[in-house]
Amino acid sequence: MNLRTFIDLAQIILAITLIVLVLLQAKGNSASAFFNREAATTYRTRRGVERTLLHATIGIATLFCVISLLNNLLPKLGY
Repeated sequence: MNLRTFIDLAQIILAITLIVLVLLQAKGNSASAFFNREAATTYRTRRGVERTLLHATIGIATLFCVISLLNNLLPKLGY
């Protein structure tokens, strides 16, 4: 397995993981804010699983961006 195949496979796995993490966070208060104006102004801190999901999403998104840039630069480097 060469470097290009490994990077492509890593990018696909990271994309699927990122989609799953974003969908797990989609239970936000956007619908409740539409029906109740006060819900939009309340501030909540993320705790436990919500905080872990947020940090995981940020980390996976950053890694996905780096892998995407690397995948774009590989042909210019001769791989």
